[in-house]
Amino acid sequence: MAGANEKVTVTTYTNGILDPDEPMLGPVKDGGIIEANTMPGCWGPMITPHLRGGHEVTQPVYVENAEPGDAVAIKIREITVTSAATASGQDRMVDGHFLGDPFVAKQCPGCGTMHPETTVEGIGENAIRCANCGAVVSPFQFEHGYTVVFDEARSLGVTLDKGAAERIAGDSRNYAKLSDSCTQHSVLLFAPHDLVGTISRMRPFMGQLGTTPAIRMPDSHNAGDFGVFLLGAPHDYAITAEQLELRTDGHMDIDAVRPGTIVLAPVKVPGAGVYMGDMHALQGDGEIAGHTMDVAGIITVQVEVVKGRKLEGPVLFPLVEDLPYLARPVSAEERSRAKMLAQKWGLSALEESAPISIVGTGADLNKATENGLQRAADLLGMTVPEVKNRATITGAIEIGRLPGVVQVTFLAPLKNLESVGLLPFVHEQYGIG
Repeated sequence: MAGANEKVTVTTYTNGILDPDEPMLGPVKDGGIIEANTMPGCWGPMITPHLRGGHEVTQPVYVENAEPGDAVAIKIREITVTSAATASGQDRMVDGHFLGDPFVAKQCPGCGTMHPETTVEGIGENAIRCANCGAVVSPFQFEHGYTVVFDEARSLGVTLDKGAAERIAGDSRNYAKLSDSCTQHSVLLFAPHDLVGTISRMRPFMGQLGTTPAIRMPDSHNAGDFGVFLLGAPHDYAITAEQLELRTDGHMDIDAVRPGTIVLAPVKVPGAGVYMGDMHALQGDGEIAGHTMDVAGIITVQVEVVKGRKLEGPVLFPLVEDLPYLARPVSAEERSRAKMLAQKWGLSALEESAPISIVGTGADLNKATENGLQRAADLLGMTVPEVKNRATITGAIEIGRLPGVVQVTFLAPLKNLESVGLLPFVHEQYGIG
């Protein structure tokens, strides 16, 4: 493509909606670099009524040569947290402040305005007010929350008491490192402090990293679990079950999506529309509180088009240390011992294999697992029972996020990986094949 760039730098954001009809940045060359300054997801956008989704992700980037039916490999080169502090915790929805979905359709309880502009008065959970009538307008409060500061090395965090949390709330945008083009309110304004003096290790990753869906949808709902809330919804972003299949599952919240990982994402619109956001400082599997430590930061990725490799959802090649024990590559010493055992029993050959992780999403964990198993079977030319057996004895089903994001991870035969064009990524990531 004429005019494609070796590198595209992204400092602009959506209003919370992924729309294939909206302009994209770029184009970036096939094999080029995207560097983005991403803003916090979840709580900030959740308490900012004019944002239409649960996040404020980057404006998508057009990738040269990417067409529907292809895949794009997103190779994460670097992630750097820039926020000095953040706040998070278990949420509580506020009745009367939204229409059907508090992430998507925020409504002023005073004047009834949808997605109202707001002002900030002081700090605390009543600080964000409707610019039209002055009513307290946030559709979310904390059931149990905390404010956390990070060390300069961004290696650990400590949760704060009331006084310290309120001092940070008074300079929230600075501590959160929100850019001038970012329009969310920082959740640090709320100064939650239910958890005090707790130490947590940082290991940043991307909660959102993927490609634009083929239908307009809120960014946080670009997955099979949150996406079901759009089915027959009473607001402007309602979709049908058939339209939900046009998602790309970019909202994974999988903690393996960190530097060194290769993410293969489906291309469902011309140019792919690579976007990112919702950087997390850390997270335990499952994100059981519903939210974790959302931060601003810089991410650098390299993109590579995989022609003709149709995917329904993301495929990951994680770092070896992030793989389940049973899914780690077989070592030379293990293979030698296995060969002796096989010969003893008259076997002439052993299977050559490598790790792969297929993302599944659905309304709950059972449906997400079924989705992931079927995607794995379709991709690799297996039956679902075979995938189940392989995931049981050479892998695991891991929870990315409740209510419904999983990884189906296992050792797959190299011949299957080669037949679907994935062997180059196996070789790059694990030195196999």
